[in-house]
Amino acid sequence: MPSTTPLLPPPGLPHSIDSPDMRRAGRELLSLALIDARNHTLHLLGLYEQAMEKAGLTQLPKSPDVVPPTWLAGHIGWFAEWWIARNTQRAFGVECPARPTRLAAIEPMADAWWSPGQRPEAERWSPELPDLTSTKAYLLETLESTLELLERAAETDAGLYFYRLALFHEDLRGEQLIVMAQTLGLSLGAELPLPGITREPLLMPGTRWRLGLDAGEGTGFAFAQEYGALELEVPEFEIDAQPVTWLQFVEFVDDGGYDRQELWSPEGWAWLQASGRRAPRHVEQIGAAHHGAGGSVLQRRFGVATRAAGQQSAMHVSWWEADAWARWSGRRLATEAEWEIAAHGAVRRGFRWGEVQEWTAGTLRPWPGFSADPWSAGTEFDPLPAFGHARVLRGSSFATRARLRSARWRGFAPAQRDDMFLGFRTCAI
Repeated sequence: MPSTTPLLPPPGLPHSIDSPDMRRAGRELLSLALIDARNHTLHLLGLYEQAMEKAGLTQLPKSPDVVPPTWLAGHIGWFAEWWIARNTQRAFGVECPARPTRLAAIEPMADAWWSPGQRPEAERWSPELPDLTSTKAYLLETLESTLELLERAAETDAGLYFYRLALFHEDLRGEQLIVMAQTLGLSLGAELPLPGITREPLLMPGTRWRLGLDAGEGTGFAFAQEYGALELEVPEFEIDAQPVTWLQFVEFVDDGGYDRQELWSPEGWAWLQASGRRAPRHVEQIGAAHHGAGGSVLQRRFGVATRAAGQQSAMHVSWWEADAWARWSGRRLATEAEWEIAAHGAVRRGFRWGEVQEWTAGTLRPWPGFSADPWSAGTEFDPLPAFGHARVLRGSSFATRARLRSARWRGFAPAQRDDMFLGFRTCAI
């Protein structure tokens, strides 16, 4: 049976709906956060409408890295209904079976329209799918249903699991909407933060460190790949205080970094030859020849060619490019344990993160004690096929909601991925 042990808020829990402590939030804060997330989704959809109108577009161009924003919005509402209102076994939380007994949807066509399993990516552009007005109505209806059920949910990790999952899923899709706008060259008014102070690398003492999280009542929400635990002895290391900047990346380009095979792994070199890449994605000019006029990197941001500040984090970098830069500099990519140790213990010493999600050295692997959760098991979000192949991402980008900005967040992506707001930092060898 699901646990009925009441959740006690940890001491000093800030009453904020946009704090990482939302992973342990109770019903009242969750209700407010779910409303906030849905408002954010609707706001982003409105910005897409305005941007398309300004660009004179009646429909978006198809792109391999993009799904229609209207479809993604419908999927957000479908996801919440699929796992909450339609899930008769939601009270079991993370112990819920991957295919629980389900009720009918409020919209008879919901699964055919918005289920990733029934609607392949190529078919998500179909004009037969609901328009924006109908999709917004569905979003409001599913939110109302979610909030009504939340009022009666047990105040436990198990009882609140799917409500927290729905919240963070919507936050992830919100960031995806902003990433897609960058890919499409549409301006949503998103602004990069001003570059912070660049500091010298930090020396961190050796320590024993525990990665991961044991599942159990009172630990709050975690994504599947964050479950399990791995104890490590981490020797002393030196780590960059901030992600590698454009100023640093330009030096690599000027030194022929994209032409020197010895700097690239065999797989990275093969990717480079196939892609014809000469700079990170969206970069139109880079290198010493383009110095002056305020910078040496001209990168297209949300459709506008912009001079990047030299101290800003290099962005839209694939893992292959990050790895080549590290080899060129005589350093190495940080491991996820090193990244996490510094994020927990060196922020007051100048360790800065939150501008870009950051590639780490590691290949995604399950930690001891890992078990798939109901959402990821057998779906497109299942980390199992990614284990042993995908690379680990740590940190968050400027487009990440603050409640997702956890130092233990463990994302992952294929090494060639570069449409997201991705950067990296290095350690001394």
